[in-house]
Amino acid sequence: MNDPASAEPPPGALPAPPGATQRAVTRADDGPTQHGAARRGADATAARGHHGGKAALALAALGVVFGDIGTSPLYALKECVSATHGVPPTPDNVLGLLSLLFWSLMMVVTVKYVTFITRADNDGEGGILALLALVPERLRASGTQGVGWLAGLVVLGAALLYGDGVITPAISVLSAMEGLEVATSGLKPFVVPLTCAILVGLFSVQRWGTARVGKVFGPIMVLWFTALAVLGLVFIARNPAVLAALNPVYAARFFAAHGFHGFAILGSVVLVITGGEALYADMGHFGRGPIRLAWYAAALPALVLNYFGQGALLLQEPEAAANPFFAMVPKGPLTYALVALAAMATVIASQALISGAYSLTHQAIQLGYLPRTQVRHTSSEAAGQIYIPLTNWALAAGCLALVLIFQQSSRLAAAYGIAVTGTMGITSIVFFVVMRHTWRAPLAKALPLLILFLSFDLPFFGANLIKFLDGGYVPAVIAAVLFTMMVIWKRGRAILAERFTRAAPSVDTFVRDLDAKCRARVPGTAVFLSSRAGKTPYALTHHLKHNKVLHETVVILTVVTEHVPRVADRERLDVTSLDKGVHQVVIRSGFMQSTDVPALLRRAAAAHALPIDFADVAYYLGRETILATDRGRMGRITETIFAVMARNAGAVPDYFRLPPERVVEIGVQVDL
Repeated sequence: MNDPASAEPPPGALPAPPGATQRAVTRADDGPTQHGAARRGADATAARGHHGGKAALALAALGVVFGDIGTSPLYALKECVSATHGVPPTPDNVLGLLSLLFWSLMMVVTVKYVTFITRADNDGEGGILALLALVPERLRASGTQGVGWLAGLVVLGAALLYGDGVITPAISVLSAMEGLEVATSGLKPFVVPLTCAILVGLFSVQRWGTARVGKVFGPIMVLWFTALAVLGLVFIARNPAVLAALNPVYAARFFAAHGFHGFAILGSVVLVITGGEALYADMGHFGRGPIRLAWYAAALPALVLNYFGQGALLLQEPEAAANPFFAMVPKGPLTYALVALAAMATVIASQALISGAYSLTHQAIQLGYLPRTQVRHTSSEAAGQIYIPLTNWALAAGCLALVLIFQQSSRLAAAYGIAVTGTMGITSIVFFVVMRHTWRAPLAKALPLLILFLSFDLPFFGANLIKFLDGGYVPAVIAAVLFTMMVIWKRGRAILAERFTRAAPSVDTFVRDLDAKCRARVPGTAVFLSSRAGKTPYALTHHLKHNKVLHETVVILTVVTEHVPRVADRERLDVTSLDKGVHQVVIRSGFMQSTDVPALLRRAAAAHALPIDFADVAYYLGRETILATDRGRMGRITETIFAVMARNAGAVPDYFRLPPERVVEIGVQVDL
């Protein structure tokens, strides 16, 4: 795909960056309006399709939102008592570990995420990039550098989430398949091949979307959480003394007894909370209320009961430490049934992370941190259900590589903490900024919450750093590569935009001088894409300079991505009719919306009687060739990376749904 630097926002090819200043004009559909968060929120909620009762939405949320954290019992306690990194399953150790697990769930997931972080929704959407969009522009921007310190921190958190998205399917499916070893050691050679086969199948069906299978996710996860709760209750009933671990004193005693090694164990304890960030990221699909209901009514009780059931089993049979979850059922048919149920649950958990990676990529593209790529909508009803082939197969390759390299979930678990805890810590910091600068909360209220959140985030992150050489480098390397790419792309497009904006005349100046430069007007309509409203795209100036003719009707069109998930239909179009057949159209899109330019242009033409003949219209795009020499501001290496990303970016016509047979590209060479 040798597309112009679909390098956003080079004028003529791409939309303006989020929040670009525009001239207030008459809006299509309903005349002058004002931007309003409250009304946008209502429209966005309707667009997301939050239909049905709260219980039904909670059931659906149980299948999607809690898949990741719901499968943690497969490996969390197992890693805490493993011979490699854990402690022996003595009664004191078991009670101490259970206390740590319980209070981690309560303080990080229940208090931090379910109670507080989910309040920071951007018109109902959650996730770290949606959280960044709530931060005031003055704290996000950094001039021509493209990324300020706060935005850079969030970009790092987003990059870490990609690392989590690679590891989660691999460790979840692999740990489920390892249940076969409990049934019989003869099946051990088949664990890795079966895991790879399931992962290949999982990523192969992604192109069909989750709409068809989404309805069965909830019931399967209800069955899964029911199995967790029942198994836990059985063993708790046999040894109810294990409930003493609800007292946090046992966690304190554990640290006192083990010192630094007790701190290192937090690197395994963190496995119980790995779905917290996914819970926040998926909030836009179901709403805060249903997610809270699903957590308190099903997920939290089932997880606590199962962990305490595993602990009760270890108090009676310390030898079960090799795999305490699957040891909760007798060897034989019940083991195979539990493996099958666990496999389905882990596939669902993986699906949630994969879908989250699609949403994250889509947001990053819309906000200007990644180049455009093909985005397919897999549902006509749910706008958030998308499929991104490049992201899908990159994740697939990463997952398969991890399974083949690490072979065992215990070895892979060492790689599983840095990404999650790093993102959690960044979320806490950005949430504090939102409280102080967006919600205007007093420091006396915001600072204690930040200290409380970081008192868990930082120890968890520090404990996982210890495992860096054992596998923790995996998400760190993935994050470093993606962070570098995102920052280079953002900075490159900012410099490119500055270059063209400085050189481009205003639209008013262009219209005033049009008669002197244009020798003839020809029938038809020309649509020139511009990255800045009010500025003339270089494709238009070049076309007129060299051809000396212009269509009778000229539309200068700008797409602006706002820092909200969705812009209401009645606020999406601004239309200004100028003299001499020139018209300005500004399309506003949210970072969760796609932009069908021909369809929106038809709406604008109908609402404002624009003389556009859609049977005779041409779309003019700018195509930039990046030279990457030492004379530019970026430097040869970074500009070369930017140029490679630009050359491989998705085609602008595909992204804006432009008919390819009506697209004309005008090129220019640029040295950044």
